Amino acid sequence: MIHLMARRLAARPKVLPGDRAALRAAADRALSRTAGAPLVAGNDVRVLRDAAENYPAWDAAIDEARSTVHVEMYIVARDAVGRRFVDRLAAKARQGVTVRVLYDWFGCGFGPATGLFRPLVEAGGEVRVFNPPTFTTALGWLRRDHRKLITVDSRTAFVSGLCVSRKWVGSAARGRAPWRDTGVAITGPAVAHAEAAFADTWQLAGGLIDPWTLPAAEDLEPTGTVGVRLVPTEPFTASMLRLDLLVSSLARRRLWITDAYFLDHGPYLESLRRAAADGVDVRLLLPRDSDVGWTVPAARTLYRTLLDAGVRVFEWNGPMIHAKTAVADDRWARVGSTNLNVSSWIGNWELDVAVEDEGVAAILASHYLEDLEQATEIVLRHGRRSRNRAPASAGARARGSARRAVRSVSGVGRSLGAAVTGSRPLGDFEIVPLVGAGAALLAGAVLAWFVPSLLVWPAVAVSAWIGVSLLAEALRLLRSRADS
Repeated sequence: MIHLMARRLAARPKVLPGDRAALRAAADRALSRTAGAPLVAGNDVRVLRDAAENYPAWDAAIDEARSTVHVEMYIVARDAVGRRFVDRLAAKARQGVTVRVLYDWFGCGFGPATGLFRPLVEAGGEVRVFNPPTFTTALGWLRRDHRKLITVDSRTAFVSGLCVSRKWVGSAARGRAPWRDTGVAITGPAVAHAEAAFADTWQLAGGLIDPWTLPAAEDLEPTGTVGVRLVPTEPFTASMLRLDLLVSSLARRRLWITDAYFLDHGPYLESLRRAAADGVDVRLLLPRDSDVGWTVPAARTLYRTLLDAGVRVFEWNGPMIHAKTAVADDRWARVGSTNLNVSSWIGNWELDVAVEDEGVAAILASHYLEDLEQATEIVLRHGRRSRNRAPASAGARARGSARRAVRSVSGVGRSLGAAVTGSRPLGDFEIVPLVGAGAALLAGAVLAWFVPSLLVWPAVAVSAWIGVSLLAEALRLLRSRADS
């Protein structure tokens, strides 16, 4: 990506041929500042496809652990896969290995309350919950720790989109295909940054890791030649959003993206449109079916504006594609937990790996082409492209998806904004979101008129809750100041 940016800058008339090294340094600074993460050289990165490759790699590394195992996981399900994972961690804790697990209260649901982690705690492991609901934090508990990270002995780090659940394994007996997902295994100096990221969120959850026990990148021996940026995102930092925008602007030949919950906002959507209009081969691989069902029709409202600009959109024919990956040109790639939506970009704790290596990019590109063989391309009714061949059993669904794409709009929010502000003429394909939003607002107004208590009392309760939480926080700060 550094070379890509340097070539872009070199295309400007005022740049002299002898400035290439300086341009590469400037490109590195721009990417580092944008991502909030330095490029760390000397790593080995192995792409792991689906649970069939990720889970055995995790198990083998944990089984070989000698000092520490750190797990930061959005979901550890209370099913056979989750219990087996906890039992493996408990076995290492009984051997004297320091095992720390940080889970998200929302992602794990009621599993921890029903004893999911009890074997690990009884074996001497430490388990912490991230950002659980409390009366004094008001709506702060809505922010999620969506990361999927495992580090072992400060020598290996796994970063992925996979959680620990039978959903990723599937069930041949029940005819359930495994979820499609991607992760990476990293060894080398970049592992130090993964350990530091875990230590930060562990501290936010009330834990403490002695900083002297954490390695610095220069303390770890190089294991390869791959340059890695580990990008730990926190709420409102928007590190991956800035990086995604920069990469979409710099891509010259291709930008191939897989995403599980595509609910883009205006700037990134426009950056994809402009890249496609500039001749970049922009492709999106998205779910046709999702565990969060409403996200699929919501994403389809964005299809038309993308298709009109030349972006190619594909829907996965399997039960769920959960990967969050991107490949730009022949050198840059990213894998991690960040979805292309505002919640992931701005609201959550996320973790991604941006890789600058031709070999890793080539592997992910080849996986992408294989995935497209199990996907259906969405086209406009009078479009300029033909639809990819889909399996016969999915033919009817493919035609239905194409028809839905024709009726889609460039985003419900953009349609409503244009209708209210009169900023542009509206098209007949925007009737559905306008009718839906208008009817909902009118229904709310009718309720407020005839049964105001239905709206007033919830508003009063929320207002009182937030007010009390603010005063409680102020009191806590006063007490802290008095103690100091």
